[in-house]
Amino acid sequence: MPIDALNGVTTNAMTRAFAGATDAASGAGALGGAAGAGAVQPTTGGDGFAASLGNAVDGLQQLQSTSKTLALKAVTGNLDDIHDATIASTRAQVTLELVAAVRNKGVDAFNEIMRMQA
Repeated sequence: MPIDALNGVTTNAMTRAFAGATDAASGAGALGGAAGAGAVQPTTGGDGFAASLGNAVDGLQQLQSTSKTLALKAVTGNLDDIHDATIASTRAQVTLELVAAVRNKGVDAFNEIMRMQA
């Protein structure tokens, strides 16, 4: 499987998690009326962002659980296709790296804000 296909799967999973949280925060599944595609709807608080991060972490935990289950099946000989275990492991690894990068950027932004206030 080409790496682009693997990255697309991980990116799609993260995009769905963030999009679902954004839709829930805005109270609408789709933008309509005068708000065109790409329009940003203002939110009153950080609930949408917190929910999207929570969904991303939940998705990561699910990917890691699937990877662990398939790895255990591969070790015990109960797995028919080793590619499934390899793909699940790589998905979990790439998603973990993405979540860690987002966390690090958030911490850097927080530290920068704190430096501005001092």
